[in-house]
Amino acid sequence: MRSHLNQHSIRPVQIALISPRGPLYRHRSGIWKKSLRYAPLTLTTLAALIPPEVPTRITLIDEGITDTDLDLQADLIGISAITGTAPRSYELADHFRRRGIPVVLGGVHPTLMPDEAAQHADAVVVGYAEQTWPQLVRDFVGGTMRARYVQGRDLSLAHLPRPRRDLLPASRYTTMHTVEATRGCIHHCDFCVVPTAWGRPLQHPVAEVIDDIRHMRARQIAFLDLNLIADLNYARELFTALIPLKITWGGLATTTIAWDDDLLDLAARSGCRGLLLGFESLSQTALQQTGKGFNRRKDYHYVVQQLHERNIAIMGCFVFGFDTDTEETFAETVDFVLEANIDLPRYAILTPFPTTPLYQRLKAEGRILTEDWSLYDGQHVVHQPLQLDPVALLRGTEWAWKRTYSWRSIAQRLAGSRTQLLVALPANLGYRFYAYHLSQFYTCDWLSQKV
Repeated sequence: MRSHLNQHSIRPVQIALISPRGPLYRHRSGIWKKSLRYAPLTLTTLAALIPPEVPTRITLIDEGITDTDLDLQADLIGISAITGTAPRSYELADHFRRRGIPVVLGGVHPTLMPDEAAQHADAVVVGYAEQTWPQLVRDFVGGTMRARYVQGRDLSLAHLPRPRRDLLPASRYTTMHTVEATRGCIHHCDFCVVPTAWGRPLQHPVAEVIDDIRHMRARQIAFLDLNLIADLNYARELFTALIPLKITWGGLATTTIAWDDDLLDLAARSGCRGLLLGFESLSQTALQQTGKGFNRRKDYHYVVQQLHERNIAIMGCFVFGFDTDTEETFAETVDFVLEANIDLPRYAILTPFPTTPLYQRLKAEGRILTEDWSLYDGQHVVHQPLQLDPVALLRGTEWAWKRTYSWRSIAQRLAGSRTQLLVALPANLGYRFYAYHLSQFYTCDWLSQKV
């Protein structure tokens, strides 16, 4: 690649960073003026990591809220892809490369499938990008950009620049103040891409997390960590440090938070008002087979009760399509959701993301139905269930959404919970719209064309 040093010593390097659209976020907001989308941290973090000695003009494009201008002017384009957005990422990459603009692909999917991504990119970033992305930019300016950059195992999250949140339009997001304290998870669920793609858990120093929150002057924040309590000592330190800030926050955790009264009390005191918990299944066998057997060490009703007693609302996530699932599983799950008064339930279809243990097992058994990555979004059936017809799995999931978000079910759950109603009610109304308009968000009829 020719040197860009002299060319860009006259003007800033124009870098565009793109988060391609998936099926759920095509900048459509349903019944609300804003999308229910959180402001992403990937683009703003990459923007902050551009070396300060390289003069740049940066454009961030989140296709969840806007379209990509196919005629945009840039010297270098970076695209962050998950599996469900990989086809769209490749489409954009191919387009800009035809225009003569070098393209870098990174994110979860290129990390899982770097050779595939390399067919559509001038460079592929494998793993996290805190060290490799700045070096790539320097190499690009110097005309020595390599075809692949792989993050080493020596990565630390300490002393990193704050995300460039100023480059995104705050008015377009329901929650602009998003924060990351940790990455990764200590568990190894066989359907999860996290242990396969990212490896060991990492942590930002607590003092730097607090400094970031103070800098935003935020009163409400959302932690985007995949498991905020993976390290209990770290979680206690973080929650304690949050108390003086007098903020409210939500985040992701496992059901194990309900096992520790002191930790749960501390979370509530620190301002926790909502947690996303992956219940996944009511079947102990399914949980054991997927590496999440710890979920059933405490009764799910007990978990919900523990959080509600502390005024913490629950977004409860359930997955259909495990080998143990039958036609009865849908009604059994919805009945539990209603009995337990889960504030904001969500349902997904088991998805074997590439190279995960689940994918490898199903691939070996000949049970992968398609490798059209655009269907790998958690709402399409892409594998052959053991005890269900694929169409029955799809229709059962649709039925669960609609039953859960009927007017009667919403009223029953919220009346029983009485937790964070000012937030839970509009969120339920938004999810009701989603539940009854699945076909507008997802192409749900591909199976009928196959079977």
